Amino acid sequence: MISNIVVVGSGVMGRGIAYVSAVGGYSVTLIDLDESALQNAKKEIISLFEKSLNRGHISNELVLQAKRNLSYSTDLKRAGSQADLIIEAVPEKTEIKRGVFHNLEEYASDSCIFATNTSTMSPTEIASYAKRPEKTIAMHFFNPVHKMPLVEIVRGLETSDETVQLIKEVAEQMGKKSVVINEFPGFVTSRISALVGNEAFYMLQEGLGTPEEIDKAIKLGLNYPMGPFELVDLVGLDARLNNLKYLHEKLGEKYRPAPLLEQYVKAGRLGRKSGKGVYDYTNKPKEEVKK
Repeated sequence: MISNIVVVGSGVMGRGIAYVSAVGGYSVTLIDLDESALQNAKKEIISLFEKSLNRGHISNELVLQAKRNLSYSTDLKRAGSQADLIIEAVPEKTEIKRGVFHNLEEYASDSCIFATNTSTMSPTEIASYAKRPEKTIAMHFFNPVHKMPLVEIVRGLETSDETVQLIKEVAEQMGKKSVVINEFPGFVTSRISALVGNEAFYMLQEGLGTPEEIDKAIKLGLNYPMGPFELVDLVGLDARLNNLKYLHEKLGEKYRPAPLLEQYVKAGRLGRKSGKGVYDYTNKPKEEVKK
């Protein structure tokens, strides 16, 4: 039985996971060692509650209850010791995840389940950073978490059936649909998304079309809700590049990052979060940039 969830990492994904967990009725602690990042996440979550209420997506009663369910802390030791499920949502870098899971193993109870929000990395390898492979699994949420209906549940080599079932139930209580798949680099969604997004950058550097025309063609011709450049600006060009480098290492040449993507990242054009990616958001209203 899962009742107490700890989310580690207060970035875009972490705060979104904390939000849907609290709305789902769980007692949630959002953890970040950076106090300013944590306070920023708190403001964004409060704003999301207000928007959801104003748009009629949730009731005032549910907002009040979810706010009571949610707390914020920099104390991983204390929060981790009380958790039934810890969801890690830190950057997609091996050394960072390894450090987090080493600490979690020290603080968490023996019955606690560990989940990673990785979009490409091996849950089996991540499980090796701690000592409970049967209780370690990947929960791949999608951005924006409060809108996207899917959680991709990825079992590692030694993940138990009991852990899979519990995580399916958690996802359902969060209001999500889920698919359960076996581990392989990139899973299902990231492999496809990375290929499409990377090919779009190759098209752009070849001069095949403008970003606007390429996005329009993909949306209208293939019925995608967002074009590949709109999507990469939302998720972050640096995050996409990290994923491609990992997939290139594991799966070969078809995932080699487009040179133009690498050039944009070197220039600091990381997407909406930096104000400029493929598109320029510096002169757009704040609310439009956050959509």
